[in-house]
Amino acid sequence: MAKSHSPVSAVADRYAASLFALAQENNSVAAVEAELGRFEAMIASSDDLQRLIASPAFTAEDQTKAITALVEKAGFSSFAGNFLKVVAQNRRLFAVPGIIEAFRRIAAEARGEISADVVSAHALDVAQEAELKAALKTAAGKDVSIAVSVDPSLLGGIIVKMGSRQIDTSLKTKLNSLKLALKEVG
Repeated sequence: MAKSHSPVSAVADRYAASLFALAQENNSVAAVEAELGRFEAMIASSDDLQRLIASPAFTAEDQTKAITALVEKAGFSSFAGNFLKVVAQNRRLFAVPGIIEAFRRIAAEARGEISADVVSAHALDVAQEAELKAALKTAAGKDVSIAVSVDPSLLGGIIVKMGSRQIDTSLKTKLNSLKLALKEVG
């Protein structure tokens, strides 16, 4: 899988690798992955939390207090909670989304899986997800974990990103290609 070399992704990769190593030592990779998923959902549903994470205006102390209160109220394990507190103390909350993504990638690789990001015009039902996983498993030769997001602007079809490969069967892309072809002819 091609890695991005931005400073944020480098920070995220280092934190995720450290967290994974510790979680693996404590046999808690699945639990940590689940709690990071819960935290990611909290970020997505809270504008205030998004501001706390993204804004440099908050001090490390403010961020640490807020994260401490949040993880205690949400009932996070001491392992995941302490990790998020350390990230806040080190003023690296801006990297949390990347850390979560990198942790998932590392955990999937350790399980012998490859991860795929799927963007669909409409929500996929369970049968469609299973069929897609089976097709991707055949193509990759490994188990595939998928993260599905919905983008209605695609109009129809899906976009699959797996490693350095991308398969775009969206109606939006097909219409854009047709539009370009018609411009060249006319």
